[in-house]
Amino acid sequence: MAAPTFAPIWRPDPVSARVDPFPKAISAALSDVEPGRLTFAKDERAMRAAITLAPEMPLSEAMGAFLAVQLGFADALGALAPPEVAVHFVWPDRLKVNGALCGSLRAGASTADPADEPEWLVIGIDVPYAAQSAEPGRTWQTTVLAEEGCVDFTVVDLLEAMSRHTLGWINRFLDEGFQPIHRAWNAKCDTLGERVAYPSGGTFLGLDERGGMLLRDDNGTTLIPLTALLDPQWPSSPA
Repeated sequence: MAAPTFAPIWRPDPVSARVDPFPKAISAALSDVEPGRLTFAKDERAMRAAITLAPEMPLSEAMGAFLAVQLGFADALGALAPPEVAVHFVWPDRLKVNGALCGSLRAGASTADPADEPEWLVIGIDVPYAAQSAEPGRTWQTTVLAEEGCVDFTVVDLLEAMSRHTLGWINRFLDEGFQPIHRAWNAKCDTLGERVAYPSGGTFLGLDERGGMLLRDDNGTTLIPLTALLDPQWPSSPA
């Protein structure tokens, strides 16, 4: 795997393909908070990366960066993939390509209190590029990029593009607040107004002003804040 090239703000932190970049980035942040660290696996079969931030705002607001990473990925894939490839989001942490699940995100922070200002915030993203088995199309619900016609670019190309587009979205978030993130994320979500089962059952009414899910069920409308995905008990996969 060739060494990727990043903007100077990102500090490359490569790990072997056998290492999960997300816990590696958290471990590094616990001992030395280095904002802009971009930990990534040298893996040609999947893009696996984690970025470390030191947000100077409450956690509930800082989690806007989580959605910014999703938008950064969507823009990167949009720039590299064939025009017929469609990217959508499943709130709050899943990615869909051409209607099938194709990757996910994770987040960790030095605090779980939405009102606290975290010393560090780590956002991880995992997107499969090539099938892990010899049988493509394992289920209709999941896919990998290569099975969707994304064969004219490499994992390194995608990682480089994602880092550029994510930086642009984070800068826009810092300059303009949550509104542009909110608007762009809604445009990439295909379940607004629909019945959903993940992370809980109900009708997805939309996002609140901090990216939380407004969910209506038989008991009324409830809010699931974006910070809820920091809970160790967060469901591991859509129902």
